Parts: sequence; structure tokens; C-alpha cells
Amino acid sequence: MTQVAEQAPLSSTSDAPPGDGSLADYFRAYLVRVRSGDLGSLPIIVGLLIIVAVFGSLRPAFLTAGNFTNLIVQMAGLTTIAIGVVFVLLLGEIDLSVGYVSGVAGVVLARLLTENGLPWFAAVAAAVLTGTLIGLLQGLIITKAGVPSFVVTLAGLLAWNGVVLILIGGRGTVVVSDRVVIGIANRYLPPVAGWVLAAALVAGFVATQLARQRARRAAGLPTVPPLIVALRVVLLSVLVGGAVVLCNASPRGGVPVAGVLMAVLLLVWSYVAGRTRFGRHVYAVGGNAEAARRAGIDVDRVRVAVFMIASTMAALGGVVLASRLRSVDTAAGGGDILLNSIAAAVIGGTSLFGGRGKVSSALLGALVIASVANGMGLLGLSSGAKFVVTGLVLLASLLVDSFARRGRSSRGLA
Repeated sequence: MTQVAEQAPLSSTSDAPPGDGSLADYFRAYLVRVRSGDLGSLPIIVGLLIIVAVFGSLRPAFLTAGNFTNLIVQMAGLTTIAIGVVFVLLLGEIDLSVGYVSGVAGVVLARLLTENGLPWFAAVAAAVLTGTLIGLLQGLIITKAGVPSFVVTLAGLLAWNGVVLILIGGRGTVVVSDRVVIGIANRYLPPVAGWVLAAALVAGFVATQLARQRARRAAGLPTVPPLIVALRVVLLSVLVGGAVVLCNASPRGGVPVAGVLMAVLLLVWSYVAGRTRFGRHVYAVGGNAEAARRAGIDVDRVRVAVFMIASTMAALGGVVLASRLRSVDTAAGGGDILLNSIAAAVIGGTSLFGGRGKVSSALLGALVIASVANGMGLLGLSSGAKFVVTGLVLLASLLVDSFARRGRSSRGLA
């Protein structure tokens, strides 16, 4: 039974084919996974291509370098919050409080900077720690009192909204004036620095792929064909290089600092989810909590840790949003932040049923939502139309997940 705790997560099952690891075996195994309902990121990538084609044809400004850079900044806060939501959904749980948790963190940050005169690093640390403690409190109530996460976090949504209003008081708006904090979402790297980071990212990816191949070979497991590895490296190089070219060509003339922060968070949490024991435990609990418990996993500890991660990332997202707006007010954490953060995780491919998904889902889903909002804004459409389109995209992603799950169940794979 202990093997259950140590197996790789379903969403990151070995991408090496059975057999001798030939190119034909690889594509044969991939087609089998697709036919069985394991579509991975394929639907969302197709959807993104359609979005780019539609808005690019209707509004050429959508494809400009300046708009691409704006898109990165616009989605940074949402992606950060959605990363934490992915972990919660992997457990088959829900967190409805993340929006206002981000608002509480933003207000704490602003007040500590403006009224208490704390240095930026202390204020940011305090804001993020506030989110962590909120997650700890909610996680303990869920696990120790046995109250469903929907009820606890719904109560949190109301309570933390009230905390935002109390902290703001009669101030109306608290301006963030610290240059470092403002620079999180409003500064851009020099062109050379962007290329250095791009090269480091590609080099790290190559090292990771080679290490994985060596580990599988040493364990006597089939490896990914070298041509596939090379194609992955080329594809990543093209994507990263193209992004740097566009950012450097924008009026701002560089990669946004917010984009770098977003990439770092994605890499760190992707490693945690896919390459650590804790990540395997999260997938195991989300797949079957009782089986995970019998395998020796401390299910309650995993749940508490996940809700702490969600609130911590929500708080960090609140810092990014406060930096972008250069202020916080009574609406901090409200609006469509909660809905969009959950929608981003689901649209990106994370299953609402638990146990399936990747941290990269947050990026892909946030990119879809931000692209739709950005494109419709360029077309001059109303906010109502944006909500309708975003809702339809979310519904489509849920239908894909439902049909894929049904296909896996019919083949005994779910």
C-alpha cells in the first residue's frame, strides 16, 4: 500500500512510451492517452490559437509588442492567485476566500508602508505572512472541525471582506508610494537582462530533461526519444525567445518584472507539485483520500498545507495587484478576482474532481482570461460581453473535462 504514496501524479505520469522508447512508440502511447481521455493541455492550446487568430484579425493592435507586454502585467496577479487555487482543486476542494485574502494582504502592505514606515521587504513579508496564517486558520477548521471547505471559505469570503473595510476605514484609498513595491508591476528589465534570463531558463530546462533521461535509464525504464527532447528544447527556445523579442520591442523596452516573478513562481510550484513527496501526496489525496490515508499519508496535514499555500499565493497576488494599481481601496480583493482565479485554474485544465492537473494550468487559464478581456477591451465591448464570453469559455472547459473523465471511466482509467 505504501507504493500509492510514492507514485507519480496522474497529471505527470511518465511521458516515456512503453517498450524500447522509440519515436513510433512515443507517438503510439500519446495517441492512446488522447483516445482514453487524457487530453492534457491540448484543448487550451487550441483555444488560445483560436483567440489569437480571432482578435488578431479583428483588431491588429492585439498582436503588437506593446499589447503583449501589457498582457503579461495584466495576468501576473491573477496567475499568482490561480497557482494556489490549482493546489486546492487538486484535492477536490474549493477556496472561495482567495479574492478577499488578496485584498487583506494588499491593505496590510499599503498601511505598513504608508503609516508605519516599514521597509518594503518587511511590509511585503508581513502581508504574505498574513495570508499564510489565514490559510492555516481555515485549513485547521476544515480538517479538525470537519466543516466542508465550501462553507468555511464562504464564511472567509464574508469575513475577510469585512476586514478589508475595517482596515481601510474612512481613508477611502491608501496610496502605495514605495518605489520598490511599485516596481513589481511597473518596472521592466534591460533588454540584455531579458536575454540572460531566457538563456538561463532554456539551459535549466535542458539540464532537467537530461537528468530525467539519466534517472530513467538508470532505473531501467524507457526514456523519451532524443528527437522529442530536442523538439521540446527548440519549442521552448522559440517561445521564450519570441517573448523576449516582443517585450524588448515594446514601448517599455524590456521584460516586465511581474512576468519574471510569475515565471519563478510557476517553476518553483511546478517542481513542488511534480517532483517532491509532498506533491505526490497532494495528488494521492485528491485521487482517493481514503486510499492515501491507508497508505500512511497524513491527509489532514496535506489539506492544511494546501490551504496555507492557496492563501499565501493569494496574498502574494494581492501584493502584485496593489503594485499594479499603486493603491488599495474598499474594493480590494473584490470584483471578478475570485471568479477569474478559479476559472483560470479550471480553464487551464485542472479537474474539479481532484487528482488531475498541473500548476501550469494557472498560467494557461489566466492567459485565456486575460486575452479575452484584453481583446474585447480593444474592440470596445462592454463588461457584460466579457463576462458572457469568459463564462462560455469556462463552460466549454468543464464540458471537455467531463467528457474526458467519462472516457477514462469507460476504459477503467479514472
